[in-house]
Amino acid sequence: MAQGAFSDAERFGQVLCIPRVSMADGALATEPRRKSRTRVARPIAVYLFVLALVALVPAFIFSAVLLQRNNETQERVVETLITGTARSIVQSVDREINANITTLKVLSANPALLGGDMEAFHRQVTDALAGTGSFIFVLDDEMNTVMTSRRSYVAGRQGRSSDPEAGLRAMASDVPIAANMVKGVISQEFVVNVLLGVRDTAAGDVVLGFNRSASQLAPVLLANRLPDGWNVALVDGNGKVVAASPGAGTTGDVFGLSNVSGMSSTTEWRELDVDGQPSVVVAQRSLLSDWTVVGWAPRDIVTRPLANAFWSLLAGGVLLAALVVLVVYWVSLAIGRSVQGLEADAKRLGAGQPVEARSFPIAEIETVSTALGDASRRRQAAETEVRFLMRELAHRSKNQMTVIAAMAKQTARGAESVPEFVSSFEKRIFGLARSTDLLLAHGVAGVDLRELIVNQIDPFCPVDGARVSVEGPAMRLNAQAAQILGMAAHELATNAVKYGAFAGEGGSLKVRWERQGEAIAFRWREIGAVPGTATPRRGFGTTVLENMVGRSLGAEVKREAHPDGIEWRFSIPVVALDPAYVAGGKAEH
Repeated sequence: MAQGAFSDAERFGQVLCIPRVSMADGALATEPRRKSRTRVARPIAVYLFVLALVALVPAFIFSAVLLQRNNETQERVVETLITGTARSIVQSVDREINANITTLKVLSANPALLGGDMEAFHRQVTDALAGTGSFIFVLDDEMNTVMTSRRSYVAGRQGRSSDPEAGLRAMASDVPIAANMVKGVISQEFVVNVLLGVRDTAAGDVVLGFNRSASQLAPVLLANRLPDGWNVALVDGNGKVVAASPGAGTTGDVFGLSNVSGMSSTTEWRELDVDGQPSVVVAQRSLLSDWTVVGWAPRDIVTRPLANAFWSLLAGGVLLAALVVLVVYWVSLAIGRSVQGLEADAKRLGAGQPVEARSFPIAEIETVSTALGDASRRRQAAETEVRFLMRELAHRSKNQMTVIAAMAKQTARGAESVPEFVSSFEKRIFGLARSTDLLLAHGVAGVDLRELIVNQIDPFCPVDGARVSVEGPAMRLNAQAAQILGMAAHELATNAVKYGAFAGEGGSLKVRWERQGEAIAFRWREIGAVPGTATPRRGFGTTVLENMVGRSLGAEVKREAHPDGIEWRFSIPVVALDPAYVAGGKAEH
């Protein structure tokens, strides 16, 4: 008997989940698990800054690359523009020279010139070129001036030409020649001459010249405007400035930028050092003369758009970075405050205090706060249930002591020997324990009626399971009803083994229940038991069925004998079985 009691108590300890922990195990359980690697925790602002850098740095690099590509493209565009402009200026100069050549060719067929009548020729060209700023002169074979429209006609030689070499070349050539700039003897200013050799006149071979001031070519030079910062100059074959843009030189000055004779027309600019300053230069040579149009500008004029764009990008980047820093700082503060709020809620939850969900500016953190609030409510409910179960357990333990004492007295009255008493009492204790197991397993939710009945019948059930049928709707019982109906089912199963359906072969048991209004109709029907063969005296089973079920649960109990067996009927009020009935404070007294 002591051994059985010890086994049952041990089983109760397992049901209550009381762990057996040694001192070493306890130390291991309470000691925090050490991390295999130490990781440095960083503020969320660090990760936000890294994220911002990851987003901004590639964007700035990409913008710088695009800026560089754009600048290269812009340089190519400016290079093409300057080269085209220089070519256009050269073409304008060539048109002027070509117009002068045309004039000379027309005048070369003048009858007065061919007849040697210089006075008549002077009169005609003076009238034709009046107000144009252009003049005509004639040189003899010794390069002396015999006629010029710059002054009144004077017969005979009027002085030697200022550029006799050009005159000799023109006389020896079959094509007109655009001479280099010279300083006129009569005008005492820099002039440019276009010369044409005329043979077989009455005065012999002569040179017909078209003369104009070099300053008159400046408008032609500046008709095509260059970008700001660019200079342009028309340089003759001797390296002297014929005409130039303002600040680029004065007519007659020696062009000091480069050796013009070594320059050829190019489709792109070249790098030169001008007055110690890196510059880019373009050159275009005239097709009708030895003249060259030169355009140049400091290198920084070309690179200035890139520098301006770079500094604009840098300023915009600094402003954007400052804005990002402010946004990151604001976001980190918002997240930090939210995380601190979660930390405080988690500490309250760990201390068992109630935690309510709060509103946060970040949806994910608000979701965590909601989860903490739900966890707090579940914990409070679980703790309430545990406290209730502990009180209920203490209360039920006292009641069970009373029930066990009554079971012992009733069993002792019906026992004829000590072994019979021990066996009967032990079986009833185990039946009560099975009901208690179910109660502890389900807590305040209540014990399932079907599970309770099956648990009590199983130890007595024959091998042929088809002989037992348990049917009824799902129903849960409170602690008191579970203990009482569990003991009742145990006693009925015990009687079925001794005298009823399980006493012989072929017997069967049918257990049915259903709801009828505000009561539960419960039927225990045994087939195969012989009526009247039950125990002749009133024992503990009858006491349980009539007194405990009838009185404690307020049920009506009836026993009916049939030709093929017996039947027990119970009509139990629903309120006596409902788990909420006891949980709500209307438990048994």
